[in-house]
Amino acid sequence: MNSQDRPISVSKSRTKSSLPYTLAVAMIGFIALWIRILPSDSVFLSNGFVRFTSNDPLYHMRTLNVLLENYPHRMFFNPMTNYPAGSYIHFGPLYDQMMAITSLILGLGSPGQDLVNTVGAYFPAVLGALTVIPVYYIGKYLGGHKTGILAAILIAFAPGQFLYRSMVGFTDHHVAESLFSTLFMMFFMLAIITAKKKNLRFEHVTAKNFTVLKEPLIYSAIAGVMYSAYQLSWAGASLFLLVTLVYAVIQYILDSFNGESSDYLGFTGIVTFLVSAILILPFVHPDMGFSFYYYSWFHVATAIGSIAGFAALSFIQREFKNRGLKAYYYPLAILGLGILGLLAVRIVSPSVYSLIINAPGMVFGVQTGGISTVEEVSSIFYDGKVFTLSKVFGNFTASGFFASLLGIFVLTINLFSKPSPEKVLVLVWSLLMLFAIYGQVRYANYYSVNVSLLSAYLGGLLLEKVKWNRLDEKFKATVKSPADFPGFLRFVKIEQALAVLAIAIFLIYPVYGSAMLYTHTTGGDPDGTWIEACLWLKAYTPDPGMDYNAIYEAPEDGELFNYPDSAYGVMSWWDYGHYIETLGHRMPNANPFQAGIGGRRGSIDEPNMPGAATFFTAQSEEEATAVLEAIHPDPDKSGARYIVSDEMMATGKFHAMTVWTLDTDGYYQPYWTGSNYQYLPSERYFNSMESRLHILDGNGLKQYRLVHETWAYQTQQEIGYKQVYNFLYGGNIPEVDTGFVKIFEYVKGAKITGTASPNETVNINTTILTGQGRTFEYSQSTTSDAEGRYEFTVPYSTEGPVPGETQFDTAPAGAYVVSCGDTTREVRVSEEAVLNGEEVKV
Repeated sequence: MNSQDRPISVSKSRTKSSLPYTLAVAMIGFIALWIRILPSDSVFLSNGFVRFTSNDPLYHMRTLNVLLENYPHRMFFNPMTNYPAGSYIHFGPLYDQMMAITSLILGLGSPGQDLVNTVGAYFPAVLGALTVIPVYYIGKYLGGHKTGILAAILIAFAPGQFLYRSMVGFTDHHVAESLFSTLFMMFFMLAIITAKKKNLRFEHVTAKNFTVLKEPLIYSAIAGVMYSAYQLSWAGASLFLLVTLVYAVIQYILDSFNGESSDYLGFTGIVTFLVSAILILPFVHPDMGFSFYYYSWFHVATAIGSIAGFAALSFIQREFKNRGLKAYYYPLAILGLGILGLLAVRIVSPSVYSLIINAPGMVFGVQTGGISTVEEVSSIFYDGKVFTLSKVFGNFTASGFFASLLGIFVLTINLFSKPSPEKVLVLVWSLLMLFAIYGQVRYANYYSVNVSLLSAYLGGLLLEKVKWNRLDEKFKATVKSPADFPGFLRFVKIEQALAVLAIAIFLIYPVYGSAMLYTHTTGGDPDGTWIEACLWLKAYTPDPGMDYNAIYEAPEDGELFNYPDSAYGVMSWWDYGHYIETLGHRMPNANPFQAGIGGRRGSIDEPNMPGAATFFTAQSEEEATAVLEAIHPDPDKSGARYIVSDEMMATGKFHAMTVWTLDTDGYYQPYWTGSNYQYLPSERYFNSMESRLHILDGNGLKQYRLVHETWAYQTQQEIGYKQVYNFLYGGNIPEVDTGFVKIFEYVKGAKITGTASPNETVNINTTILTGQGRTFEYSQSTTSDAEGRYEFTVPYSTEGPVPGETQFDTAPAGAYVVSCGDTTREVRVSEEAVLNGEEVKV
């Protein structure tokens, strides 16, 4: 063999040696995909409906369809939510663009809705499976091939937030966050490894020594691309910028104490964030200022600030070396530089300074007030105010979580020897993600990657202890075909077999068992009742006059969107805003962007701003109506025409409504039940608008009528509340199941007037028949004035719906009956009288 043949032979040898690992990673990736698509039947329903899991996935399908309708232009401002203000969309554009491009390619430029739904449903599963690849490579560079393979296996089965958010039907950007942030860390790690290995110096840059620069430059540039992809998946991607900067500071200090140059790190950081600054620039919306939640100058400024930070850290280190200064002064110099930098930012841009100062609290701090009731931003270590590890174990398993803590401890011990940059990077990354899940459970899908890597790192160390590498060499030397495998087994030592068994039992089996629990169904949100209710809204309520798939320009700063006169809002709790918009094609007042909720944020002394929380906790119909009227800036219009409630809003979710108002006292009171005290709904609860509507069916309300209800479904809590109402407050309502979702209409109400004897009690009642065949009594009572006149405002029409208005299926079974003493009169009321507030004389 001549010398020219040797490189080819070496290349072939490396390819051959890496082929088993490549095949293993591919197989693990396919297993990860298979797990995630197992519950497809719960997404693709037999009636042809595609049920995307939860509210944000539905909204992504909405933005995807608008994008395809107007390609390549996407929706940035949406007036069909948070009525009458509209909402800017903080979702990143990349996730939708990836789905759109895939749909356009598969649909040959004109994809049908079935294809778009299929792509959207399977997309998170594919991205979740692809995450196996960067996790393998990070594990490989952390502890070798065995560590990489084990890490890939663990992330493939990782339960909790990571698996749930990458299941079929969960069409949300969270899985893209996990994939691209991990790819960013992988390429950043490769960049610093290769740059350090080649002993890269800034002199190599000035000398244009591409032999040294080529590999680190490529990896750094790709890291910048991946960071930008992560940013364009989620506007809050500065979290990993923080990870990188904290790591950089620590690594610079360690290198200084070890007498080593950190030019390799400075080069990597500068190139990475220069690329990211360039790539994010076209997506900046200047009118967003320096917002953290939208693509704004903040994202460019932080990238430029990072470049300056890496350059400054390198410059100071070089100056220390040139001047022969002691290394232990270097951290003080960095601290001083950081303080000066913050002071400069405070002077130049107070808004950016405020974001920087408050960002750690937003990410790592436990939330309080109304936002604390949002499940994904609650602490993983607390259930309310009670410390618990149940959510921790549910996301990572007990063995996985404690293995991650042990892995962090082992990596920390390495700091006292001569640590490698990649291990320091994983340590800092893992610690910050651990702090992040303390603040918000949403970051559990990130920490799952760290748990997999740290657990695999421990597993790799165990295999090293039992001399697994020697066994691996024996395998390569003796096993040439399957027939050789039995003979190979004689080389396996008992401690090696026990090590593999321990890894399987304590690391792999727990995550596998937990993962299998997710394969039966994707969950029940939205359930059939909400689907039916929203489709009813779409079919049987007036068209609000908006082009559903149009792209609308945002109004000028300080102005409101110019809605047509036919527009109206739909009031419900914020959880259901996307259901109402995406399935019902109607405009919710509140949405899962936490817009339109109203209430208070800082103190009980603040004004109780109008919104969903304020409306549903209102203590009278008049107070609730005042909230509806206050939501719309036009005094002649109300903020909502329809109110949608479900059983959960009346029971389990009601407390969250009160928390958003910061006024939680008195809705539930302790009662002695014979053996202990039990908190039961109080008079204040039953006076709330939510109770008046859902528990009491709107009985006695003057301007709110039930127009549709779904079938009864899991309403046992509602029955319990009715039992309390009847027993403790003298009520007489049937203790039966009612519709899980109920739709009410806010109307002017017909004015029924008449005369009776002065100061006499006058009653009006009728029996309401719902579309589900259920009946309940509607009644009011008043007293005639000194001249014998009386008036009722009633919301129900006895004559049925009219064209162009609500096509209700719930109405009086007969006429109203007005009674005074022994005298009764029947009164029929037209729909026009109800809608226009007309008078009907008895």
